[in-house]
Amino acid sequence: MASTNFELPDPTSDLHWSAFRGAIQDIFTANAEAHPDRLCVVETASATSPRREFTYRQINEASNILAHHLVERGVQRNEVVMSYSYRGVDLVVTVMGILKAGAIFSVIDPSYPPDRQNIYLDVARPRALVVIDKATREAGELTEKVRNFIAENLDLKTYIPGLELKDDGTLVGGDDQGKDAFQAQQSLKAKSPGVIVGPDSTPTLSFTSGSEGRPKGVRGRHYSLAYYFDWMAERFGLSKNDKFTMLSGIAHDPIQRDIFTPLFLGAQLLVPSKDDIQHERLAEWMREHGATVTHLTPAMGQILVGGASAEFPALHHSFFVGDILIKRDCKALQKLAPNVFIVNMYGTTETQRAVSYYEIPSRASDPQYLENMGNVIPAGKGMKDVQLLIVDRENRNRICDIGEIGEIYVRAAGLAEGYLGSDELNKAKFIDSWFVDNSKWGEEDAKNAKSLSEEPWREFYKGPRDRMYRSGDLGRYTRTGDVECVGRADDQVKIRGFRIELGEIDKYLSDHVMVMDNVTLVRRNKDEEQTLVSYIVPDMQKWAQWLEQLGLEDDTSGGEGIQGRLRRFWPLGEDIKKYLKTKLPSYAIPEVIIPLEKFPLNPNGKKDKPALPFPDAAQLQAARPVGAYSELSDSEKEVAAIWGSLIPTIDERTINPDDSFFDIGGHSILAQQMLFKVNKKWTGININMSVIFRNPTLKGFAAEIARRSSSDGDVKEEVEVAEDYEGDAHALGKTLPSTFPSADERITSATPLTVFLTGATGFLGSYLMRDLLSRSQPIKVIAHVRALDSKAALDRVIQTCQAYGVWDPSWASRISCVVGNLGEPQLGLSPEDWKAVSETANVIIHNGAQVHWVYPYQNLKPANVKGTLDILSLCATGIPKRLSFVSSTSVLDTDHFVQQSRSGVAVSEEDDLSGSAKGLGTGYGQSKWVAEYLVRTAGSRGLRGTVVRPGYITGDKTSGVTNTDDFLIRIAKGCIQLACRPRISNTVNQVPVNHVARIVIACALHPAKTPLGVAQVTSHPRLTFSQYLSTLETYGYKAPEVEYAVWSQKLVEYAANTNPEKEQHALMPLYHFATSDLPADTIAPEMDDVNAAASLKADAEFTGEDLSAGGYLDENIMGNYLAYLAGIGFLSLPEEGKGKKLPEVKISPEQKIALLRVGGRGALV
Repeated sequence: MASTNFELPDPTSDLHWSAFRGAIQDIFTANAEAHPDRLCVVETASATSPRREFTYRQINEASNILAHHLVERGVQRNEVVMSYSYRGVDLVVTVMGILKAGAIFSVIDPSYPPDRQNIYLDVARPRALVVIDKATREAGELTEKVRNFIAENLDLKTYIPGLELKDDGTLVGGDDQGKDAFQAQQSLKAKSPGVIVGPDSTPTLSFTSGSEGRPKGVRGRHYSLAYYFDWMAERFGLSKNDKFTMLSGIAHDPIQRDIFTPLFLGAQLLVPSKDDIQHERLAEWMREHGATVTHLTPAMGQILVGGASAEFPALHHSFFVGDILIKRDCKALQKLAPNVFIVNMYGTTETQRAVSYYEIPSRASDPQYLENMGNVIPAGKGMKDVQLLIVDRENRNRICDIGEIGEIYVRAAGLAEGYLGSDELNKAKFIDSWFVDNSKWGEEDAKNAKSLSEEPWREFYKGPRDRMYRSGDLGRYTRTGDVECVGRADDQVKIRGFRIELGEIDKYLSDHVMVMDNVTLVRRNKDEEQTLVSYIVPDMQKWAQWLEQLGLEDDTSGGEGIQGRLRRFWPLGEDIKKYLKTKLPSYAIPEVIIPLEKFPLNPNGKKDKPALPFPDAAQLQAARPVGAYSELSDSEKEVAAIWGSLIPTIDERTINPDDSFFDIGGHSILAQQMLFKVNKKWTGININMSVIFRNPTLKGFAAEIARRSSSDGDVKEEVEVAEDYEGDAHALGKTLPSTFPSADERITSATPLTVFLTGATGFLGSYLMRDLLSRSQPIKVIAHVRALDSKAALDRVIQTCQAYGVWDPSWASRISCVVGNLGEPQLGLSPEDWKAVSETANVIIHNGAQVHWVYPYQNLKPANVKGTLDILSLCATGIPKRLSFVSSTSVLDTDHFVQQSRSGVAVSEEDDLSGSAKGLGTGYGQSKWVAEYLVRTAGSRGLRGTVVRPGYITGDKTSGVTNTDDFLIRIAKGCIQLACRPRISNTVNQVPVNHVARIVIACALHPAKTPLGVAQVTSHPRLTFSQYLSTLETYGYKAPEVEYAVWSQKLVEYAANTNPEKEQHALMPLYHFATSDLPADTIAPEMDDVNAAASLKADAEFTGEDLSAGGYLDENIMGNYLAYLAGIGFLSLPEEGKGKKLPEVKISPEQKIALLRVGGRGALV
């Protein structure tokens, strides 16, 4: 085992910033000249193509030809050349040729849909395009949509229509005006163009994951491509005698390690056919061709070992990167490859290379090693001259001690250059080290630097840069010095190795004409397999018309139970799946769609997911319409029997000829099992995965079996990529202005301010108005109000302030109103009002939003997302502005943050919310997440201000004025109604509205971060639910504490016995949530509020009140709330003589009248 003598990394140590190893293309050229006839690339044989072998000389000469062509056509250093590619020798030639020309290579994967290809082209803006001929043969030509985009948007210097390396090593480029594109360069094949590049020249343009919406282009550096290979060769025993594999996706940056590692070492690269990359067959391929080293993702590792029995003892190293690696998969691999050392690595697109390693010895050398490990394999230690720094999230100058959780920063000389065209994001993610003065390294480099004639690469070197990449991932050091990743930067689900964004599915579900509401979950079927399940609420007002249009009858024979509803709405479920197939990849299509009458809700407006039903296999099978079984052919019946034995939700007699294997619940893993059965039953036909993808219907697949011959064709698979609310955020982000005027002028107590305030007629909006206009500073407010005209708008503002007891008539002269609507373009403002606001407002407080417990994202998007876009557009127009954007802790409502909090780590104000980029269950939370993203993006482009993130906003701590339509108030009343309260130990983040308003304004006037940061509002201290509810007894209400189960049962009984004369229970709108598992469902993450405190401290100079210690709720404040609620009739008075006397609160007759008019939140009952 590893040594436990571990010292924390020294963040000031020298990482050899100028130790450039050389350009990978030059190293490859040297290898080709040293051993020209050594095998370089081997394309192994498939059923349709023979084995093809190519030497280093052939690859070198072919890449020279391409490089000369690019140079002669005017392609310059650091210009992008994209390739429409296919896995094989042609890709190797293309990559090396582009690099030899000094250009940047980037790949278009033919499997992506046209829209996705156009996004990559738009991000990269290439100056040349190389189409690999095999890509067009196997996957089809570039579509007309892509060709049109290229013609209309790109200025290409050259277009190579059909690059192909022939069997004899001749390189052709396709027809170019009647001659081959490379005809003029054939005579130059023995000579490299000699384009010099340096450490900071850009060789690669990779893309961040599509899960982030519009992908960001990440510019690599030549420094990184070759730097680590010497060390890896020595550390892991790699050499020129090894046979490497090319298994990575061609458009993903791991393909670089597949290609460059063997070329650096002078080794051999084995390329499998498409049919070889599948369960069982891949292991046989590894054994047959003697692969010794492979790079894999954990998902590809599962394909390698899944269903396989063939051992491949020649494999001695397997490098894993890209996802969590678990012990079970390692043991399965070592069972088939007893001599393999497994190396788990950590890296991102931004680190350019995998930068850490944790080695597991082979089973042959240490058979018990894995038995002594935990389930998740650590990320390990930094590679040569790489440090994984676990930085204290509260004090960035401190490296975390062993076992402490912090954020992972990667410190290395080999980081990528950064994001293409995003300077502000680069500053946020690629950070100059604050641990050491970088000039120290510059001085040392200057002493050791040689002349340009000796080191010509220095012309393309920016000098030493001590930088760190801020990963956003959480980690900790073990006693051995290894790093364990304990939190992911995203919150995606994974099923069968595929990364799936549930919000993405829900977004498109909500767009279906017949779906009023929806949510997608992962449930486990009878076989304990994870299954995608979508719950929908059909639009019954359109139901009859929809059936009529399709010529269908309304089948209500099954009743209103889950089985009956499944049968009744079966046609709708099938139509929805058909629709989703046009938007999502096949693995993201829900297997089961369950129609509901309505959703149960939790207190925050989220759907109560634990309360959602899941039918058993028998119910699902019975709900399917009876198929035309008697009409099936014998082969169709035999195939149906196999399908029915594998897919738990169907019976073979319910399968129709046109049913698709994947539409009825099949997936890639089941398809593999199905193929095993088919090939055993019909020996000799050699059905592979491509066949079921090409012929997914029962009729088509059975027909393929019946007519199967030795030729089986290739499949053109298309992966469709869709976007969830995170994707929507990134797509909308690109519409933002590239820069924002920076409001850098320091605000003093004498600075005149004009504040544009949205949401002015809400509960918080009224207190914002009071805080602003109660200051001695010269402040005017422009209120954005939905009304008939400006006079009616001002009346609404006054009325709302009166309702909450905060109106002062002297304010009227300093308030003006503009009529608008957040859900309409430009906030619904007239052109004149838009211009006036842009030219006069120097502060914007965006407090307005549409708040609803059940509306999906699409319903809330116009007001909450597009309205925020308009606010940002306003910020970019006219005079410079500061922005205070009121968000919500609903953006943290995912298990990621709960688990983080349980581990003792509060949610930092610096957190980028990647932990809730997927998984938010409410449309409101999703809309706020998107809006926050847009505001933070604007901040990266110069906008100054703060995102303020409050939790529960409780009442006025002095007057007791509070909301009545609030979960905390509802549960308090509900306990009084039941005469008991539940024992719940979870804390409640509740802060009085006065304090929240002060924070919002302080953050607008004195942002703690420049240009823009986040300020979280959290209670100091937090009460637990039990403490909060105990105040009921303190003030005389009968509500003894009981176990939650007892309280829940009393609520069930109360609801069951309710009659028209009896008051409805306060929690009835949240009944399922309240009776499910409140102790589990009310866990909220802890949060820091450093920025909020800093802004409050700065604001104390203006207000004379230092509130930086934070807001809180205690027994006395709760007494004010109870007294107010009793005073307006929402609560009954406690029994006389019991407990403390409720305090006196003043509620004027005018206030009561105003409360009646306000309605909704805070309304008088």
